[in-house]
Amino acid sequence: MQSATAETAPRRERSGRLARRKSRADGPAGISRPYIVRNIPTYDLLSEENLIRIENAADRILAEIGIEFRDDPAAISLWKAAGASVDGVLVKFEPGMLRQLLKTAPSEFTQHARNPANNVRIGGRNMVFSPAYGSPFVMDLDRGRRYGTIEDFRNFVKLAQSSPWLHHSGGTICEPCDIAVNKRHLDMVYSHIRYSDRGFLGSVTAEERAEDSIDMARILFGAGFTDENCVIMGNVNVNSPLVWDGTMTTVLRAYARANQAGICVPFILGGAMGPVTTAGAIAQSLAETMAGCALTQLERPGAPVIFGNFLSSMSLRSGSPTFGTPEPAAGSLVIGQLARRLGLPLRCAGNFTTSKLPDAQAMNEGTMSMLSAVQCGANFILHSAGFLDGLLSMSYEKFVMDSDFCGALHTYLDGIVVDDNSLALDAFREVGPGSHFFGCEHTMANYETAFWDSAMADNEPFEKWEAAGSADAATRANLRWKKQLEEFEAPPLDSARDEELVDFIERKKASMDDAWY
Repeated sequence: MQSATAETAPRRERSGRLARRKSRADGPAGISRPYIVRNIPTYDLLSEENLIRIENAADRILAEIGIEFRDDPAAISLWKAAGASVDGVLVKFEPGMLRQLLKTAPSEFTQHARNPANNVRIGGRNMVFSPAYGSPFVMDLDRGRRYGTIEDFRNFVKLAQSSPWLHHSGGTICEPCDIAVNKRHLDMVYSHIRYSDRGFLGSVTAEERAEDSIDMARILFGAGFTDENCVIMGNVNVNSPLVWDGTMTTVLRAYARANQAGICVPFILGGAMGPVTTAGAIAQSLAETMAGCALTQLERPGAPVIFGNFLSSMSLRSGSPTFGTPEPAAGSLVIGQLARRLGLPLRCAGNFTTSKLPDAQAMNEGTMSMLSAVQCGANFILHSAGFLDGLLSMSYEKFVMDSDFCGALHTYLDGIVVDDNSLALDAFREVGPGSHFFGCEHTMANYETAFWDSAMADNEPFEKWEAAGSADAATRANLRWKKQLEEFEAPPLDSARDEELVDFIERKKASMDDAWY
């Protein structure tokens, strides 16, 4: 007859192993973290001297050339009152003026999600992965390239919600081209609210659409809470070179007025919307972005704002954009340094590619660009998953491939833990010279979390892979996104809030005729 000690020892061992497993899953190395807290340093590429040269060049652009603020008289009035030099729509700024205005902007802020467990902290050492944004087309291996629909939009929201490696629901993941232009923003925002319980972006195509998006957020979170907290963000683009147009500035001011975060992003295509030289493009970007961010502080001091950047190269033989190339990647490292010197949260780079398929080119270019985002210290990374065809197409297969890569980056950004367990001296004592560690106690205690485990990679022997059909990564991704959608369950949404949102949408749509451009 076994003793009580002998009977209970295996149970205690199993219980201890389960407790360790739960502790690891709940801790920093566990999946489904609301966001990443980076544990590796940023890569600072340029010296202090060269950073000052770029900042001085940006100051000269602002003071000597200026930036046009078109079709927004209220913005012009704000600049006049702030002491800028205004000539029609051309605004010039004395060196240091914009930096002074930016001192009221928070260096970190929280975007609240309807599930508080999914709130994200933006700024500092925090990093948030969000899906790609803005593609008119979608594609998959079954039906090829086609215009996006609201069904596609909902599918990508569901795929983002299903991924443990993405932290945010995104914004215009694809354009739902089957819905009128002046109404589709309502369906997009509602889809984020209905099928995700993470943070999301609102519309930026017109001031009234931005205000509709904010009003829907007020219904979801409550007007008082929304006025005091960031619950929605808007991603606005500079009309480079050196133009902020009224559509973008009225939207930017609408978000700031409501105490919601604007993301100010120049899109500088080297040789077209900016110089071919990286340093010149960076100086231009710094000038344009500071002006947009400062405008939010004139509208409402203390409103959250994100310093954004999108550098790209181009083929000087054909004039076509090229994405995922080394020059913009290096430029992103410098942008990270400049944003930290301003004390602003950063949106920079992403998983960029010009490839037309989820292939080796797509992953090579995407990896180059995405690594620059994490190494430069970006806090909010839009375009983390799905970007294909120079952002013209959102790919189902690449979405899940990129999400998997984001999982690898979670481990990469955790760095290396050095403690008694990781140094493994007990394992060396147990194993000794000439043996192996495969079955030792230390391995058994740590095997579940020792290495990141890809959901997409095939690590089987060649013969087993061949016997199973020789499926490549894109084929495996095709099966995976279908399985994720088949198994998807929407997070619960309060029925009263849902009814109020649906009523708001119906009334808004009924108040206007369809407009298709």
